[in-house]
Amino acid sequence: MAKESVKARQKKRERMVEQYAAKREELKKAGDWKALDEMPKNSSKVRLKNRCQLTGRPKGYVRYFGISRVLLRDMALNGKIPGLKKASW
Repeated sequence: MAKESVKARQKKRERMVEQYAAKREELKKAGDWKALDEMPKNSSKVRLKNRCQLTGRPKGYVRYFGISRVLLRDMALNGKIPGLKKASW
């Protein structure tokens, strides 16, 4: 499980990306690279990292569900994800 500070930092970046998205797009279309460079660095979309929504784990992220593979397996075995079950043949 990730530290609380790491999870908080990620949430802060997500808020900043959302807040500045329109302005960044506008500056990109205008080609105003100097003004774009002066904006906060964390407002850039590439600074985001895919992390598990519940634990903050950065590795083994399953994009469709937004959680890590470890949590996905645990939730699937407990029947918490409808329509998903462990394969056996």
